Amino acid sequence: MVDALQLNRRELLRRSSMGFGALACTSLLDQAAGARGTIECHTPPRARNVIFLFMEGGVSQVDSFDYKPMLKKHRGQDPHHTIGKLEKTQFAAVGKVLPSPWTFKQRGQCGAWISDLFPHVAEMADELCIVKSMTSRFPEHTSANFFLHSGTGLQGRPSMGAWATYGLGSDNDNLPAYLVLNGGQIPSGGLDCFSNGFLPATVRGSLLNAIGSPLANVTPNETLAQSQARKRTLIDKLNRGSSQDSSELEAAIANFELAARMQLTVPEVMSLKGESEATRTMYGMDAKDPHTQTYARQCLVARRLVERGVRFVELTIPMVNGYQRWDAHGNLRENHGNNARAVDQPIAALLRDLKSRGLLDETLVLWTGEFGRTPFAQGGAGRDHNEYGFSLWMAGGGIRPGIGYGATDQWGYKAVENPLEIHDLHATILHLLGIDHKRFTHRFGGRDIRLTDVAGRVVKEILA
Repeated sequence: MVDALQLNRRELLRRSSMGFGALACTSLLDQAAGARGTIECHTPPRARNVIFLFMEGGVSQVDSFDYKPMLKKHRGQDPHHTIGKLEKTQFAAVGKVLPSPWTFKQRGQCGAWISDLFPHVAEMADELCIVKSMTSRFPEHTSANFFLHSGTGLQGRPSMGAWATYGLGSDNDNLPAYLVLNGGQIPSGGLDCFSNGFLPATVRGSLLNAIGSPLANVTPNETLAQSQARKRTLIDKLNRGSSQDSSELEAAIANFELAARMQLTVPEVMSLKGESEATRTMYGMDAKDPHTQTYARQCLVARRLVERGVRFVELTIPMVNGYQRWDAHGNLRENHGNNARAVDQPIAALLRDLKSRGLLDETLVLWTGEFGRTPFAQGGAGRDHNEYGFSLWMAGGGIRPGIGYGATDQWGYKAVENPLEIHDLHATILHLLGIDHKRFTHRFGGRDIRLTDVAGRVVKEILA
């Protein structure tokens, strides 16, 4: 009833006095909607913010968090004879059983098996909930990226960051509620991975560059602030004087207003001058590897953003030796080794920093790729895509620390114990944010659509 009254008043003001009476009303309503989101929390939230560490390309589970000694025992054997029936792979180049070149050890008091690929993250084992039974429906990067982000393999659907922002709004009026920190590699599928889809344009993921200028024109070109202010006023009048009354136009107006505020806020939040030397060193800002420096900056900025109330922060991976991603079709050791050196120390530092500041309890950290990789070689020294079982981890934000959940078979090939899919992950993330995924819908195309489609369950076993 309240929403209907608001719309009626807006329409009344728009139609009277050539529409100018609606100007103040529209601005206030848009600000209020952006601040509060579209729903009240269905349940008490455990997490206030999400930091999504997206390892695009597909990290090999059997080289990172899923220890399988059978691979070493059967090194070099034909997987058709040892593993058994094999599913069709993306590139259909099935080689021999390939054990991990990295050594696994039990870490922390929880005893989690983590390889030497991630020595720094391994030190934080007692903070991690490692899910070893995640699956995807797609073996190809673009569709799998869309599925991971939006719950469907189709282009242009709202991402989970957009859904979270649409539901809960922002805790900061001067920054977008959904920010993507770009380290140099836009995922396969492009910016549609961060799409608002059929949701309002204000909830789309906004891109900030980790290297160079974070945002085009974030520093005003005008020498006089008054000149820029006059331009904004003119654009505002032209937009609001339009005879259209559409959500797209209102979103554009809100975005212009937000962009003006961002010119004051973004330079401050992206500047690390106020961070101590010890903090910068912990993250790896002084590392010899420039890729580590890039991701260190992304992780440190992510912490600064959640401190300032940004709802959903996603990090893409740095550009390591050209466009490689975690896509180890050839030299597994070089591909995964280079990428791990870029992200390992910064990620561990992010977890430590959040915990020391009391932010980890209210910040959900998610680490995952779009799928895993095969336990047998592609050709000689690579691994092909594997959507049948892979690992991810979560920390903070209401997640049980220091546990493992689910399992793949003895080869690390297929999820056999408590298998999960992306809809379950989305349902659990929304639950931690205080949202019931079954009740959180948006009317589009004649039906009520939700992030989890008609599937998904909250994985209560991994909740604190």
